[in-house]
Amino acid sequence: MTTTTLAVLVPLLPFLGAVAGLLLGRVAPGFVRPLAILPTLAAAAFAIAVAVRQGGGDGDGKAPLDAATQLTPTGSVPIDLALHIDGFAALVAVLVGVVASCVQIYSTGYLRGDARYPSYAALVSLFTSAMLLVVYSGDLMVLLVGWEIMGICSYFLVGHYWETPEARAASLKAFLITKLGDVPFLIGLFALASDAGTFRITGVLKTVADGGLDHPTLIALLLLAGVAGKSAQFPLHTWLPDAMAGPTPVSALIHAATMVAAGIYFVARLLPVFAASAAALVVLAVMAAITMVGSALAALAQDDIKRVLAYSTIGQLGYMSGALAVGDRGAAVFHLIAHGAFKALLFLGAGVIIHAAGTNSLAAMSRMRGLAQRIPDAYWTVTVALLALAAIPPFAGFFSKESVLVAAEHTALGESGGAAPGAAGWTVLIAGLLTALLTAAYAARLWLLAFRGRGAEVPDYGKQPLAMNAVLWVLAIPSIGLGLAIGYLPGWFDGHSLAPNLTTSVLGTGVALVGGLLTYGCWRHTSALASRTPIGAVVSHPDTEPALAEREAIEIHTQVYGSIAGAPDPADPARLLLGPLHRHAAVGFHVDAVYHRLFVRPVLAAAQLVRFLDREVVDTYVRAAGTGTGWLGAAVRRAQTGNVQTYLSALLAGSVVLAIAAVLVAAGA
Repeated sequence: MTTTTLAVLVPLLPFLGAVAGLLLGRVAPGFVRPLAILPTLAAAAFAIAVAVRQGGGDGDGKAPLDAATQLTPTGSVPIDLALHIDGFAALVAVLVGVVASCVQIYSTGYLRGDARYPSYAALVSLFTSAMLLVVYSGDLMVLLVGWEIMGICSYFLVGHYWETPEARAASLKAFLITKLGDVPFLIGLFALASDAGTFRITGVLKTVADGGLDHPTLIALLLLAGVAGKSAQFPLHTWLPDAMAGPTPVSALIHAATMVAAGIYFVARLLPVFAASAAALVVLAVMAAITMVGSALAALAQDDIKRVLAYSTIGQLGYMSGALAVGDRGAAVFHLIAHGAFKALLFLGAGVIIHAAGTNSLAAMSRMRGLAQRIPDAYWTVTVALLALAAIPPFAGFFSKESVLVAAEHTALGESGGAAPGAAGWTVLIAGLLTALLTAAYAARLWLLAFRGRGAEVPDYGKQPLAMNAVLWVLAIPSIGLGLAIGYLPGWFDGHSLAPNLTTSVLGTGVALVGGLLTYGCWRHTSALASRTPIGAVVSHPDTEPALAEREAIEIHTQVYGSIAGAPDPADPARLLLGPLHRHAAVGFHVDAVYHRLFVRPVLAAAQLVRFLDREVVDTYVRAAGTGTGWLGAAVRRAQTGNVQTYLSALLAGSVVLAIAAVLVAAGA
C-alpha cells in the first residue's frame, strides 16, 4: 500500500466509523464500541506508518508528500483535494490518532450505561476525522471544512448533558466565541488566496517566499483572530474553562489533540505568512504573554480540578503561540506534541479522581484521607503528568518548554537571524519564565490538595474499569520518554536542534522549583488550620457510574459552594500565595463580566427593543388593519337596510354633492 493511500485512509476511517456508528447505534448496539475503537486505532496505526515512511519529512532532505486532485472547477482560484504531509503533519497526526484511541477506549468504561453513548462515540470519531483532515490537508478550503466540523462537534460534545443548564450554556458559548473568530479567519483565507492566486498551501508559501503578498499584516491579523478563538488565546479564551461541563474524555480530546491544537498547527504550517509582518509577530507575542500569565494565575485560584487543567491548557497554548511569535515552529510543535500527551493523561486521570472522590472540588478532596491509596494507577500517572507539566527534568514537558525559552532567548539577543523583532523575544521570554513559576505552583497545589488530604477516610467506591486505568499508563510513556528521544526528533522539526541550553535550563527549572516549594510551604502552613475548619462533604452516590458521578459532583458542588470565588477554603495555599488577587483570579479576572457588559447586555437590550417594536408597533398595525376592516364592514352592513327609497335618497344626495363640488371647482378655475 502506497504512502498516499495510507494517508487518505487516516482521516477516512474515523469518518466511516462515525457514519456507521450513527446508523447502527440503535438497531445494532453491540457494534457501537467496535465501530468507535477499531477505526480510530487503525487510523493511529496508519498515521504511525506514514510518519515512519516519511522518515522525518523534509528535515533530512526528504521532500514532503504532496498529492492532489481537483475537487471542483471554481474559476480563477481552484479548490483541490490535496495532501501535504511534512514532518510536522506526520507527528501531529500520530498524536491525534493515539490520543483519540485512548479517549475512545477510556470512554467505554467511563460512559458505561449512558444511553447517549452511540451518538457520543460517533461524534468523537467525526471530531478525530476532522482534526486529521486539518493536519493532512494541502488546500486551505479543505482545511476549513475540517476546521468548521470540529466547531460543530465540540458544540454537541460539550453539551452532552444537555438537560443541565451549565452544559447548554457552555456548548453555546464555545460555539459562538469560536464562530466569532472564524468570521475574520474566513475573510483572511480569501484575502490570502486572492494575493497568492491559489488555496494550495505550497502555492501560498511559494508566493510568500517570492514576496508576492500585497497585504501581509492585514491577512496575518485576520487569521490570528480565528486562531485566538479556536486555540483559546486572549481575548477569546473564555469558552474553554466553561467547556468542562462536558464529559471528561471530551475535555481530554479537545485540550490535548483536537480543536485547540488546530489553531497552533495552522500558524505553524503557514508561519512564513505571519513572519512576513513584524507587526503581526509582535501582536502574537503580546497575545501569548497575556494568555500565559493570566491563565496561570487563574489556574492557581480554581477549586474545580477540571477548571485548573482548562486554564493550564490555555497557558500551555500560550507557550506554543510564543514560540511561533519568535519564528520557531519546531519548538511550538514539539511542545504541542508533548503537551498533548501529558494533558490527555491529566484529564483522563482527573476523571478517575472525580469518580473515586465523588467530587470535582479540590477543597473537598483536601479533607479526604487516603485517596492516593484508593487509585494507585491514577496517583502515579497523574504525578508523572504534573511533573511534566511543571517542566521538571527529565520529563517531556521540561524539554519542550525549554525549547520555547531557548527560541525566545535567541530572538531577544538577536541570535535567531529570523524576522521576529527582539521585543517579541523579550516579551515571550519574561512571560515564559514567570509562567513556569506559576505552572509549578498550581501543579503542586493540585497534587497536594488531591492526594495529601487530611480528614475522614475517602469512601470506597470500588475499582475503576480496566479500560480507564490502562490508557493512563499508555499516555504516561510519552510523558516520560518523549523528551529522552529528543536526539531523534530534529528530522521532523526543520532539522535544527531542540536541546535546551544551560541558561534557560537553570532559569526555567529554578523558577519551577521555587514555585513548587513556595506552594508546599504555604500548604504546610494552612493545612493545620484547615483540619479544624470542616467544609461540607460534596460526594455522589457510591454506586454511580463514572460519568454520572462527575455530573452529580458538579451539580452538588454548585449547590454547596455556589460561586468558587466566594467559598473560602482555609486549606488552599493559593489564597496565601495570591492574597487579594485571589478573588479576581478565581473568576478569570472578570473577562466574562466585561464581555457581558460590552456585548451580552447590549445584544439583550437590542433584542428587547426589537421584541417591543414587533409586539407594540408592528403587531399594532396588523391588528389595526384587521380591526379597521371589521369596523368598515360593520358600517357598510348597517347601511344595507333593503329599503329602495333609502338607497335612492342616498344616490340623489351624493349626486347633488358632486354637482356642487364640480361647480365650485369650475368657479375657482
